[in-house]
Amino acid sequence: MTKSLTLATAIVGLAGAAQAGGIDRSGQPMDLLFKDGNYLEFTAVRTIPDVSGTDIAQSPPGFPIPYDSGVSYNDVADAFNDLRFGIKYDFNEKFSLAFMGGEDYGVDILYPEETGSLLGGTLADANSYALALVGRYHVNENFSLHAGVRRQTADGKIGLGGLAYGRVSGYEVNLSQDSAWGYIVGGAYERPEIGLRVALTYNSKITHSFKTTETLNGASLGNSKNTDVDIPQSVNLDFQTGVAEDTLVFGQIRWVDHSQFTVDPEFFTALTGTGLVKVDNSTTYTLGVGHRFTDQISASIAYIYDDVYGDDLVSPLAPTHGSQALRLGATYRVNQVEFAAGLRYTWLGDAFAETGTPDVARADFSGNSAVSVGLRVGYFF
Repeated sequence: MTKSLTLATAIVGLAGAAQAGGIDRSGQPMDLLFKDGNYLEFTAVRTIPDVSGTDIAQSPPGFPIPYDSGVSYNDVADAFNDLRFGIKYDFNEKFSLAFMGGEDYGVDILYPEETGSLLGGTLADANSYALALVGRYHVNENFSLHAGVRRQTADGKIGLGGLAYGRVSGYEVNLSQDSAWGYIVGGAYERPEIGLRVALTYNSKITHSFKTTETLNGASLGNSKNTDVDIPQSVNLDFQTGVAEDTLVFGQIRWVDHSQFTVDPEFFTALTGTGLVKVDNSTTYTLGVGHRFTDQISASIAYIYDDVYGDDLVSPLAPTHGSQALRLGATYRVNQVEFAAGLRYTWLGDAFAETGTPDVARADFSGNSAVSVGLRVGYFF
């Protein structure tokens, strides 16, 4: 009934600061493994966030009375591109192999420098690119297992600016590029005659040991030890089932253990007694429906809810709290070539950027959003 129905889910890039502060950009999908036959694809996604906030009346270190700079921070999250590829090959009826690459996690945050502001000059620029090799083995018609390895290359830069940071305003850390390995394991249950598939995939954490350079107002703080950073483990539960002729309901539950993602440079920790970055865990729920109109044309619509644990006091490096999104997609197939396009609009959750211990709200980020546009070209061979 719906065995060969192809849905347009080209938008895999998540809006800047949309999911757990915007560090999760891929969702680490395994859709490629389940394509019919041999297949090659290229995907490009452009995400344009609109993330702005305003200083609020709080007392930064050294100020005995509440201080209101009146400063607004416009467009603190930069637009970004996500370029991905994947190839899947069937060696026989039992075993297939997929090789894929793209950005896993990243952040591009920059607060405009404003005299007298609480957070002006704060920045974060981090990227990670992963290559994954995953094999799939069909136990029988209904059950399959998949497993593989992921090699991730990452680097980053974080800077603190503004009165809210007190004596560490002007601090900057550079984490040099590092590569490390993780693994992927999972399995799937399928009933092709009704379009049913349930797939579970676990991505292990990946531990990087970054060569670290720390400065304060441009002056070196000495020879830092390497900074160990865990890129978090995650679990994806994907499902789909046919509900009518040429109509499919699909969804996903994705859990990411963002509590593993901490950045604790040696000298910063010694100066402040606390780490530099901490992010709350998140669970993302997706529910959608797809319909094939003809043998060449299909379309889908999906609602996405990102539930971030914890309160709305967040790091200035990730100034949103959860999100909701609507994603539209369409595919068009001509012989062996498939074109897909998608549009996603994300409503970013309101949050207060905070500093200090205990947490003190410094800026109000409300009413923000992001738009993503994606294109994919696939070839069956």
